[in-house]
Amino acid sequence: MTKRPEEIALMAESGKLLASVFAYLDTLTLFGMSTMQVNDLVDAFIVHQLEARPASKGQYGYAYALNASRNSVVCHGVPSPDEILQNGDIVNFDITLEKNGFIADSSKTYLVGEVSPSARKLVQVTYEAMWKGIRAVRPGARLGDIGHAIEHHARRSGYSVVRQYCGHGIGREMHEPPQVLHWGRPHTGLALREGMVFTIEPMLNQGRHAVRTEDDGWTVVTEDGKLSAQFEHTVAVTRDGVRVLTLRPEEKQGAR
Repeated sequence: MTKRPEEIALMAESGKLLASVFAYLDTLTLFGMSTMQVNDLVDAFIVHQLEARPASKGQYGYAYALNASRNSVVCHGVPSPDEILQNGDIVNFDITLEKNGFIADSSKTYLVGEVSPSARKLVQVTYEAMWKGIRAVRPGARLGDIGHAIEHHARRSGYSVVRQYCGHGIGREMHEPPQVLHWGRPHTGLALREGMVFTIEPMLNQGRHAVRTEDDGWTVVTEDGKLSAQFEHTVAVTRDGVRVLTLRPEEKQGAR
């Protein structure tokens, strides 16, 4: 379950490359693009510019380089040439990248054009909630501390936390132990140890936390049709705290 320092160094390299994918996404207008266009650009960028592999392609039979989860889609949204990003949308792009045998996983919710204040607030609080969870990571802390920090921040702002999907260990495989719930009680659950690597990826809903999977078998949406947002980082437990392996250029660790 724990990784050696040299393995974490390789994961940090994958994470740095993945952060550059989001820096590339930041340069796109998005408005008027299809989610499939975004997928194809990201696929080509990872393969040709970074000489890496989009790790989601072929995983569990999935055919694309990213998930594109728009508005009421909670997660696992499948890119489509018919899904055009419109002014006022929010859309989460969830991307995994493998380099030298190790995988990094991260996601970011984007605002398309002029977004309503209520949607903007949901996105901001979700980002803050992720960082609340990250700041709870240290040797000796418990997984329940992470979930509690996230849920407390979400509920204080009037949002619910999706319970059916969670963070996960990661390394040579995309999904490894442990499961990292985004809700819970402090001082409960698995104790964190130096060398553990996992994702923290809360999904917050404007309405109830209930979700359902659409007929394609992938796309997960809110049951009540209200908006959902998500952010994700891959983190490593260090001797005295936490290191964010997928930290993006515009971020400073612990600044949020």
